[in-house]
This record gives sequence, structure tokens and C-alpha cells, in this order.
Amino acid sequence: MFKNQPKGLIPAALSNMGERFGYYIMNAVLVLFLCSKFGLKEETATIVYSCFYAGIYVLSLVGGLIADRTQNYKGTIISGLLVMTLGYVVLAIPIFADGNNTAWLLTLTCCALFMIAFGNGLFKGNLQALVGQLYDNPKYASQRDSGFQIFYVFINIGGLIAPFVAPMLRSWWLEAHNLLYNADLPALCHQYLSVTDSMVGMENINNLYALATQVGHSMDATTNAAEISAFCSEYLKIFNEGIHYSFIASVAAMLISLCIFIATKKGLPSPAKKEAAETVKYTAEEKQAMAKEIKQRMYALFAVLGIAIFFWFSFHQNGTSLSLFARDFVKTDSIAPEIWQALNPLFVILLTPVIMWFFASLARRGKVISTPRKIAIGMGLAAMAYIFLTVVCAIDMFPSGEEFRNMPIEAREAAKTGPWVLILLYFFLTVAELFISPLGLSFVSKVAPKHLQGLCQGLWLGATAVGNLLLWIGPLIYNACPIWEAWVVFAAVCFISMGAMLGMVKWLERVTDEPQ
Repeated sequence: MFKNQPKGLIPAALSNMGERFGYYIMNAVLVLFLCSKFGLKEETATIVYSCFYAGIYVLSLVGGLIADRTQNYKGTIISGLLVMTLGYVVLAIPIFADGNNTAWLLTLTCCALFMIAFGNGLFKGNLQALVGQLYDNPKYASQRDSGFQIFYVFINIGGLIAPFVAPMLRSWWLEAHNLLYNADLPALCHQYLSVTDSMVGMENINNLYALATQVGHSMDATTNAAEISAFCSEYLKIFNEGIHYSFIASVAAMLISLCIFIATKKGLPSPAKKEAAETVKYTAEEKQAMAKEIKQRMYALFAVLGIAIFFWFSFHQNGTSLSLFARDFVKTDSIAPEIWQALNPLFVILLTPVIMWFFASLARRGKVISTPRKIAIGMGLAAMAYIFLTVVCAIDMFPSGEEFRNMPIEAREAAKTGPWVLILLYFFLTVAELFISPLGLSFVSKVAPKHLQGLCQGLWLGATAVGNLLLWIGPLIYNACPIWEAWVVFAAVCFISMGAMLGMVKWLERVTDEPQ
């Protein structure tokens, strides 16, 4: 797996792994945290999530431009790690949100998210650009796809561990205060405390009594309003303090990543020095031919970016509507819904060697699959994942998320599906991801002009940003219609994208000089 790879790959991957670990701690809980801390509706929380997620990738364009203009990729990467660290420090401060401070506290939280997004923009694309430059050496050129797959495995090692951290610390902090975790309770507590929503209807108040008793606080119709309010405030305070403390682990991960990068940065390329050493002169005809080639390569890049938008729009539902699905419709017993996001990185780690072996065995038999064709196959696999989920939800006749949550607790528990649904869903989505994401990074590094490496990696991440700006659509359909209709939308998007990619494959193969 590591044979014939450049020496700088592993240090770069380790730096990225630490940063991804810190990031995925926050990412795993962000939507549910915004709901539990501020009492936001899920649609509102996912808009904040979508803007943050999009900001990460849009700002990668800014980070790429800064690095390309200054030719100081390594300094830009270090600055990004420092800015991200500061953002996580702000998130780690536990301040209880009440009616008097919610506005400025939510603003502060959004400012912290912006710092994380901006720091990530300085860091992510530029580190990927340096990894791509490792393979400009003809000695390693044939290992580019496998190198980015290895790089991607290290990202997901961080992503595998991270989703366990926040739920573990939150549960520990609740137990330290003689309380237990329940995913449904924060929403009911906010509903009871809200001035504008006084919890009309006996079903919701009975659900509050039942859940409060489950987490260690006896409550029934004889409990007075003041005691109920005090319990709701205390539960929300302790519940969210546990999440705040998990961001301390994100701070530590950023600092570890920073130390690794500083200690190993000499082993990574220095583009400015490389450019200065090359003083080749070109004729007017050669310059014209080079300009034409660059134009073709950029056209090819933008074509693939268009496909990437729709993949990430569908795939990143794992942080929005799929997290809500795990919380509402799946029998997870004592497993927090955030933890199910660990399935994706676990499958990445387990399946990457298998897929690398599969591609290598085909290559040995002279049946090389080009990178554009792999991306098209990945879109088809993503569509199959959502078709599977559509069939399950249609057979079980699941209603909208909002309608389901308003049902009595006993009826909800009886209707929930088994965790095997999530396991199979994330299996298919992960295989699709392995055909698209690391190979997309490899494709960008192939077609990007040498003087625009940072910008082109930023464009790939910018396409991801556009897809992330659309993430709110999933929860909107999820709460408004029978949920199978949401999954049909994503399946259709992936199938149409696969068809478009297959239509462009031969042209893309010619531009990148890949076997057809």
C-alpha cells in the first residue's frame, strides 16, 4: 500500500489527520448542538450548518489565492491551523443560553464557526496542493491516484475516532450531575421554556414527564411549573456544557497537527524555490500551445467540478437529514445519533485497501479504469444508496420527521427501523465516496497548471461549497413530506450526474492523456 510513495506523503497525511479529528468532533454534533443550545428549529440549524460548511470550501479559494500569490504555501498552512485553533477555543467556552443572551451568544458562535472556516480555507486546499506536487516527480507520477487514496485514509482515521468524543464527554458530564442522555429531551425542554411556544397538547407534556423520569428526575402531572422549568434549564445547561468541553479536544488536535507540520515541513515541496530554479525560455508558438492546453485543462476541471457539486449535496446529508433520520427513525438504544457518522470513516479505512487492490489488479491485466470513469461509477453507487433508503422508508410507511416526532413515544419506538439500515446505507455511500473524493483530488492535481495548484484545489473545494449551500433542502423535505421523497431527490440527482459524467468521459480522458 505504501510502496513507491514519496516520503512527504505520510507527514502531510498525519498533519491532515489531526486537523480532521478536531474538525469532525465539531461537525458530528453541530446541527444537534445548535438545536439543543439555542432551541433553533432544525431547518434553521441546518441553514447555519450549510453556510458554515460552504464557507469552509469557498474560503479555500481565498487560501489558494493567497498561497499562489505569495508562493508561501507552508506559511499559509500554519496560519490556517492557528486561526482554527482560536475558533475552537471560543466554542469551548461554556456559557448557558437564556432569553437575555441568546442573540449575542449565537452571534459569537457564528463568529467562531467563521474562524474555523477561514482557517480551514487557508489550510486544506494548500496542503492538498503540496501533496499533488509530490507526484510531479516522474518517479512517483504513476502512484498519484493511490497516493491520494492513502491520504484520504488518514483523513478518515481522524473522522472515525472523532464522533465518539462529544457524546462520550456529554454523557460523562450528565452522569456526573446524576442525569442521563436522551436525544429527544432538549427539544421538549426548549419547548416548555419558550415564551412563544407554551407546549400545548397533552401528548408533548406527557412525553416530557416520561423522558425526565427516564433520565433520573421523577416528574408527573402533580409537579409544579416552577420545578419543571428548573429541571429543563438545568438539563439544557449540563447537556450543552458537556458538548462545549468536547471542543477542548479539537483545540488539542489542532495543536498536535501544527506541531507535526512544523516538524516535517522540510520534507514537502517548496514551489517558489522550484519555480526560481527553472529558467527555461519558450518560443511564441510554444507559449500559444501551452495556453491552449491550459485552457482545455481548465474546461475539463470545471466540467468535473459541476458533477462534484451534486455529489457533495447528496453525500453531506450525513451531517443534516441523515443525522436526523438516525435520531428519529432508527433503533439505536443507548447509541447517540452522532456516533453513527463514524460508520463512514470506518468503511473508508476498511475498503480503501480493497479498492486499491481491485484497481491495481485491473491495471496488471491491462484494463485500466480512468479517473473520470471512476467518478461516474461513484455517482451511480451514491444513487443506489439513496434508492435503498427510499425503498426501506416507503415499505415502513414513514411519515415526515416532524409528524413522527409528534407521535406518542411508544408508537415511535414500535415504528423505528433497525440499525442495519444505517450500516448498509453508509457502506454504499462510502464506496461511492472512494470512487469520487480522493480521485477527484487526484484529477485536480493532474489538470491544474503548476502556477495555479492552490487555486485549482480551492476550486475543487469551492464546488463542494456550492453543494453544501444546498444541504438545507434535505431537512426541509424531511420535515415537510414523507421522508422517502427526500431520498428520491438525492437518488435522482446522483443518477443524472452519472449520466452527464459518462457523456464527457472520452473528452476528459483525452485532456488528461488517460487510457480510453
